[in-house]
Amino acid sequence: MNNFKFKSLAISGIAIASVLILFKTVTVYGENQLRSTPLIHNRYRLTLAKNLPNCEKANTQILNIQQSGIYLNASLLPVTANADTKIQLALTGILQNQQLELSGNIDSSILCQILAPQNSQIQPITIQMSLLHQDNISGQLNIKNIPTTIKFTALPETNQKTTPKSESH
Repeated sequence: MNNFKFKSLAISGIAIASVLILFKTVTVYGENQLRSTPLIHNRYRLTLAKNLPNCEKANTQILNIQQSGIYLNASLLPVTANADTKIQLALTGILQNQQLELSGNIDSSILCQILAPQNSQIQPITIQMSLLHQDNISGQLNIKNIPTTIKFTALPETNQKTTPKSESH
């Protein structure tokens, strides 16, 4: 009977020690190897490097991004957009290795000021940006009906409507 208690105690001790070693190993691996996705700004002001074909003056656009981990939803709007702006068409994308890639459809009047709303059309677009330098980001636009790639710079917009917290005593 005394021998039985020692075997049970030894098996329980080995099981507990194994679980603790496994837990410690997983914790050390997680702390050293696993990193969360970096947060990106939610609004960027895009300035095109050159005008689009058949467009004398390009609009400056705002790229509005919502982030959920590595998955992104965005919309591209002119700076002068207001509440009466047409329905925003969605861009979707992914963030991998500090590279942001968005694709979807946009209204061509967003990119060019001279297009009348009745002449505008929905066009597929791809936006690629490198987020290595968060202050001044370069990227490129690919629009299906335009054979050339259009380069742009993106500057994060800061929120001007921050209100100081009131202090109560």
